Amino acid sequence: MPYPDLLVAPMRNELVRLGFEELRSAGDVDQTLSDTSDTVLVVVNSVCGCAAGNMRPAVALSLQEEEGPKPARLATVFAGQDLEATTRARDFFTGYPPSSPAIALLKNGELVWMMERHQIEGRGPGVIAEDLLAAYKEHCAA
Repeated sequence: MPYPDLLVAPMRNELVRLGFEELRSAGDVDQTLSDTSDTVLVVVNSVCGCAAGNMRPAVALSLQEEEGPKPARLATVFAGQDLEATTRARDFFTGYPPSSPAIALLKNGELVWMMERHQIEGRGPGVIAEDLLAAYKEHCAA
């Protein structure tokens, strides 16, 4: 059973305020991830503490950095609530088991970089943001 909307709304809004598009169905995921030549940062959001204390702040820090390339599009699914969308998004994360939270970078519809929960837990937002910035530099440069 999915988490109640009231519970996850503040967690969703943290990413929406940063410009993330919520993908709430498998169709939304397909439309955003399949037919694009852009780089897309996909955040698998979660109610867990490492998402709140580490992942979402790290994503915000990485996008606030003024210098360097950034993903062309920002998208998110919410594990535990957007069940169909999360399952479909994970289909794009070839070679990785389901992970919540997680951060993926896709280019031309293909996974080029992935950060799983075990790479988020116990690491501070600044360190995670540095990893994100390195991924943007490698995969989002013009």
